[in-house]
Amino acid sequence: MQEYRLLSTSGLLGYGFPEASLAAGMAREPHMIGVDGGSTDPGPYYLGSGKCVNSRMAMKRDLRLMLRAARRNRIPMVIGSCGGAGGEPHLQTVVAIVREIAREDDLHFRLAIIHAEQDKHWVKRQLAAGRVKALRNVPPLDDAMIDRATRIVGMMGPQPYQRALDEGADVILAGRSSDPAPWAGCATRANLPPAPAWYAGKMLECGATAALPKGHDCLFTQVQANGVIMEAMNPIRFCTPFSVANHSLHENATPCFHIEPGGLLDTSECLFEAVSDRAVRVSGMRWTDQPYTIKLEGAELAGYRAITICGTRDPLLIGTIDEFLPSVRENVAVKAAAFGVAADQYTLVIRTYGVNGVMAGWEPVQHTQSHELGFVVEVIAASQETANAVLAIARVQMLHVDFPGRLCKEGNMAFPYSPSDIETAPAYRFSVFHTVAIDDPCAPFPIEYELI
Repeated sequence: MQEYRLLSTSGLLGYGFPEASLAAGMAREPHMIGVDGGSTDPGPYYLGSGKCVNSRMAMKRDLRLMLRAARRNRIPMVIGSCGGAGGEPHLQTVVAIVREIAREDDLHFRLAIIHAEQDKHWVKRQLAAGRVKALRNVPPLDDAMIDRATRIVGMMGPQPYQRALDEGADVILAGRSSDPAPWAGCATRANLPPAPAWYAGKMLECGATAALPKGHDCLFTQVQANGVIMEAMNPIRFCTPFSVANHSLHENATPCFHIEPGGLLDTSECLFEAVSDRAVRVSGMRWTDQPYTIKLEGAELAGYRAITICGTRDPLLIGTIDEFLPSVRENVAVKAAAFGVAADQYTLVIRTYGVNGVMAGWEPVQHTQSHELGFVVEVIAASQETANAVLAIARVQMLHVDFPGRLCKEGNMAFPYSPSDIETAPAYRFSVFHTVAIDDPCAPFPIEYELI
């Protein structure tokens, strides 16, 4: 095939897109329609808890429009990392929505469900065989870490998608995937080279984010033997050489070398050319085969969290904030110990917005000129009861701890909410961030088929 045409509807399933953009994209006669379903960007909670990143209502709206368009035009609809984290609960949520839409709209198709959640015994066997390696800044994996993980997913490459299409799938819903893999799989299956196919996937996974002005919208991409052409389908958005080159730098340790399952995408010599006032052609990308590895992602329970939010406009307190917050911590430790909670039984975090709430210790600006400061006070403990109790103490200390020159003898802080103390969901942390070498790219990702 000389050209393979792909349509991405948005940056993430459930983010939404204009129906007119979808119609414009379908008018270009794409060979495949899809959307990225997830990411680690929202943090470990979603993988650990099994909850989806976006709402069911939002995902159903996007799925219905995409599914209708795909079936009307008899092209595959392909979604990876379903539900956000791509574990079994996330995948089954999206599968249930698709079944529901099919019943409501009387749609008929062959569905492929590709599973990505990994059996812990299998992970342990790979570890024992010496096939598991830690990623940068991650400790070596051991059996205890595997056991503590709520769930572990593998990040599949393009081959499971290709197998599902070879076996007659009209709709593919997959668990955790390398974000570009569904697109790269479809294009390379059509005998296009891997370099432009993977590059197209890097762009399509984010929808029209490579266009200006940025927004969640549809991106149409043509994969050719020596490059790709991309264009946003909304007439208010323009792909320019600058916007596309800028977007190609994102989410990697290096802006030019992108490690994927089975190879390395090298974009260091890419050429960006405007082919119209709205479309850009990119060429010069290279692909080098490497030993096949997949990433493993796992999350474990870190504890139970409670937070409170408050703020101050007192210039005297702001002027002594570096002394005030340590006093709060010391008072919390003393008072918590009085009812049997030692300092090593909880974690207290106070984020100060207006000083270093975003960058914390990396903040280069050492002296604030803010006229007000906001605080998010967080406690994580082994039980919700302990977290709530320590947070209540911390809230009182924020409110009443003295400081030099203090004039107001009432409260130091303004609280926007009542109740002021908020129980959040359980807290998780990423614990498994490792790669595993595999011989068969499809083996860890079983596929089941269903006639809808």
